[in-house]
Amino acid sequence: MSDSTHDGALATSAPPSPDAGLTPAELAAKYGLSVSGARPGLAEYVRQLWGRRHFILAFSQAKLMAQYSQAKLGQLWQVATPLLNALVYFLIFGLILKADRGMEREVYIPFLVAGIFVFTFTQSSVMAGVRAISGNLGLVRALHFPRASLPISFALQQLQQLMYSMIVVFAVAVGFGSYPTLSWLLVLPALSLQFLFNTGLALIFARLGAKTPDLAQLMPFVMRTWMYASGVMFSIPLMLAEQPAWIADILQWNPAAIYMDLVRFAIIDGYTQAQLPPHVWLFALGWAAVAGLLGFVYFWKAEERYGRG
Repeated sequence: MSDSTHDGALATSAPPSPDAGLTPAELAAKYGLSVSGARPGLAEYVRQLWGRRHFILAFSQAKLMAQYSQAKLGQLWQVATPLLNALVYFLIFGLILKADRGMEREVYIPFLVAGIFVFTFTQSSVMAGVRAISGNLGLVRALHFPRASLPISFALQQLQQLMYSMIVVFAVAVGFGSYPTLSWLLVLPALSLQFLFNTGLALIFARLGAKTPDLAQLMPFVMRTWMYASGVMFSIPLMLAEQPAWIADILQWNPAAIYMDLVRFAIIDGYTQAQLPPHVWLFALGWAAVAGLLGFVYFWKAEERYGRG
């Protein structure tokens, strides 16, 4: 018998494969295979994020330290930048345009400084979120990790920066006659809710910025408009006293104004509850919950698309 005849006999006698006739989907299900880079379920995604919590914290701290590493004053610019902004706004709005509208100097200056620092917290979180994916494509494409780690870490970076800034806010408040009381503890829940709100916005704009990088060029104009509409430099009820009440209500209920007002109420003696919108804590909680939850789900929905294309 020839070798070719022998090989043919062996070929015809080989048993059929047990996987013969199965579709790719059936093969994947049989052996527990999944598509590389596929989006995990929401609960599994949360579990993966929790597993990366040390990376998120370390990444945020590294970014914070590197932010002003090339400047001679280094980390002092974390405080000096918003403080210089507050000085400029005081000269323009407080002295020239009289935006204080009758507020005593002992109230208006802490009012302005607190507003600048607290709004900067939201502004910086949004701007960092826009670039979270598009500005870190090398990291996104090289490593496998939950992409939400990036915008969350950037929001955490801004929170850490705010903690340094609040030392200046407290010092200014004391310097103008508002001394520490139990009400100062309200700063903690107010900033915690604002952090959740900011994180939700960072996640939303991280997804939008990943698809449309040019959004980073537009956002400074959007944020500046939001700042002027939120009462950073003036009291909304006093400035709009002659306008229909619903206009002031809408502006006061916007989240940036709410978180600023809560911090101002906590640390400034002359800023009373009468100057706050009704149900202010309920609105603060609602904005944080809505933005945080919707932002997280919205970002997770596009998890498998980040870094591609």
